[in-house]
Formats: sequence, C-alpha cells, structure tokens
Amino acid sequence: MDNNSIHGMWSSRLAFILAASGSAVGLGNIWRFPYLASDNGGGAFVLIYLGCILLVGLPIMAAEILMGRQGRMSPVNTLRKLTREGGHSGGWTVIGWIGMLAAVAILSFYSVVGGWTLHYAWLYVAQIFGGAPITDPGATFTTLLANPTTLVFWHSVFMLVTVGVVAMGVEKGLERAVKFLMPLLFLILLGLLAYGVSTGKIGQAFEFLFKPDFSEVTGDTLLAALGQAFFSLSLGMCGIMTYGAYLPRDISIPRVAVTVAGMDTTIALLAGLAIFPVLFAFGLDPAGGGPGLIFTSLPLAFNDMPFGIPYAVAFFGLLFVAAWTSSISLLEPPTAFLVEKGSLSRKKSAVIAALVIWAIGLVTALGFNVWQNVRVFGRDLQGAIEFVASDIMLPVGGLLIALFAGYTLSRKISRDQLSHLGDRGYQVWRFLICIIAPVLVLIVLAAKILG
Repeated sequence: MDNNSIHGMWSSRLAFILAASGSAVGLGNIWRFPYLASDNGGGAFVLIYLGCILLVGLPIMAAEILMGRQGRMSPVNTLRKLTREGGHSGGWTVIGWIGMLAAVAILSFYSVVGGWTLHYAWLYVAQIFGGAPITDPGATFTTLLANPTTLVFWHSVFMLVTVGVVAMGVEKGLERAVKFLMPLLFLILLGLLAYGVSTGKIGQAFEFLFKPDFSEVTGDTLLAALGQAFFSLSLGMCGIMTYGAYLPRDISIPRVAVTVAGMDTTIALLAGLAIFPVLFAFGLDPAGGGPGLIFTSLPLAFNDMPFGIPYAVAFFGLLFVAAWTSSISLLEPPTAFLVEKGSLSRKKSAVIAALVIWAIGLVTALGFNVWQNVRVFGRDLQGAIEFVASDIMLPVGGLLIALFAGYTLSRKISRDQLSHLGDRGYQVWRFLICIIAPVLVLIVLAAKILG
C-alpha cells in the first residue's frame, strides 16, 4: 500500500511538473544558459547540452524522485527509512544531509541575489511615477553592493515572501504558488519575446544562439554543457527528492522528469531569444553573461528603447519569479525535516529554517561591503559559499544519489517505481545511473576542484 506523506500530496501530475519546473528554472536559466550557448558553438552546444540532459540529468532526476516517493519524508529521513528497510549502512543518510545543507547554503546567497531583482524592479516602478532614471547602470549596481542596509533589506523581503509560501504547506502554499507563478513566468517571458521580435533582430539572435559552429567545441564546451545540465535541473540538493515525496503513486516518474527537463530547457532558450534581440538592437555586447549583463548592460538599453521602463519592470519581475520558485524548493527540505522532529508545527519549522538561512545570508550581504576584503579559498565570501555548495556539495550529492540508486537500493523498489519505463527502458536507466552518470559527474567534480 502506498502511504501518503505527512506533509501533504500534489493534487495532480501538473502540480508536480509546475513545482519541479519552478525548482529547476532559476536565474541561471535566464542569464547563464543563453550566454553559454552563444559562446560555445551555438546549436552545437545546445545539442551537447541535450545529450548531457539525457545521459546525466534525467537518470539522476528520476532517481531522486523515486527515492523521495518511496521514502515519503524529508531527504535525511527518506534515506534513513530506505537504508533501515533495506538493511544497508546508515552512512548513506549523508546524501540527505549534504543535500539539505547545500540547499541552506545556496538559498542564503540566492536570497541576496533575489533581493537585487526586487531592488531593480522597485527602481523602475518608481520611474513610472517620476522617480530618477538610471543614467549610469554601473554606478547604480556598485552603489547597491556597497550599501549593506539596502542589501539586507531586500534580502529580508525576499526571504519573507519565500517563507510565507512554504509555511502554508504543500497544497495551500507550494501548489497554489506554483500554479500562479509558473504561468505568470511564461506570460512575462512571452511578452518579452514579442518585444524582442519587434526589434527586427530576432533572426540575428536566433543565428547567434542556434547556428552550429563545431569549430568552437572543445573539452571546455563539454564541461560547460555537463555542468549546466546538472545544475540547471537542481540536482544534488534534494529539492527534487523532497518534491518526489509528495508525488502520487499512479503518476509516471519518467514522463514527469522528461517534461520538467523540457520546460527548463525551453525557458532557457526563450530567455535568450527575448534578451539578445534587445542587445543587438542597441549595439550592446552579449558577451559576459551574468550579473554584469543583467544589471549593467541591459539597463543601458532600457533607457533608450520604446516602452523601456515597463519592459524593465517586466524583465526584473521575470527574474524575481524565477528566483522565488527556486527558493521555495530550497526552503522546503529543511522545513520538512524540522516538522518530522515532531514538536514543531509547519509554520514554526518554516520560520526557524528561514531565520537561520537569513542569518547566514548576512555573510553574503556584508561580504560585498563591510567584509569585502575577507577571502576564503581565494574568493570573496559569496564566492566561497557558492563554490563549496554548488561546485562541491551538489556534484558529490548527485554522485552519491546515482551510486545509491544504482548499487544499493533494491532493484525491486526502483523497478516498481519506474514501472512505466518497461523492461528495456529500465535496463537503459540502470546502465546510465550505474555507469554513465557517475563517470560524467566525476568529470564535472574534478574540473570544478582542479579548475
């Protein structure tokens, strides 16, 4: 008999797909993927990326979902349950701990960056009502980073809206939020894409993104595609495992995994087709994707383009929604774990987890100004936290998930959970999860450590 999770259940296949897609779709989809594609052979990179999704992303995502659905608890307690019932070493619970701690660390700095999107949205909303225009985007961004009060304020606002959703529970909080936010994200993105088409530069953007140039493909291209495939799907931080715990038994894991990966990739490509026409139309360099592009280059175009201010509000609103849906999935694992301790309500658990993460986030906020000269591993404080959490803990967690699902978890459980694959499909999944995915994740991990 398939027991329900004590935290609640997704009401439908669509609810899970929207939630998992919201977890996967983040700031990196909008400002990192398009740049990586354009800088690594365009269509050639996209093809390699899709191959990495098939060989690494989908097998590990399916493993996380099936483990979560089998355990029906937070990642730590799911691993405890699976190892206890299977007679395996309790040491495997380290997977849950790594994932949960990585989620906490990532959300701590992600919330600060999410606060940037709110700050910029506010600056452009203010311009609609007569506020001062942003005439020097570089100086505006530098001023933001140098002001600890402003950074902490918007970091606090971002954490407040995140905990407000998680505290409401699976059905009333997470599901209601993603059913509203993900369609909203698509609508904003389509609106920005329509504007990009109106510039007359959509053809140039399409060629920039998709024209295959295999002369640009190197070993670094493969590493970039592998890394983007792994991190874009939010693997290794156990957010997908947590969401899998709320997935009804009759829903096909392979189908939802493919759908989520497809939505994640589609949004990343649409973001490129929405952003690059604007850059080309106003003579801006698309190189150097990341905060520099988003917060210093694009605002130059906003000042000159027709309807630039409403476009800017919509654009930073898009970034905020993408960051918000990801942050909800990062706060859920520690919240679920605290609820399972037995003495705290969901609301108290969410607030406690959020307060701890908010406090850790102060390190990032102050690292841009008060503690700007502090270096760890040769990096600033935000860079050090991101390196340990994203570049080390996530691939280690993903590697352990693959090894546990492939070599330790009983075949009876994995075959039953993946019954929709059929015998041949299941054998292909086992080959990928046991051999191909671990090898490729090890390559990514080694590159991050040695690079």
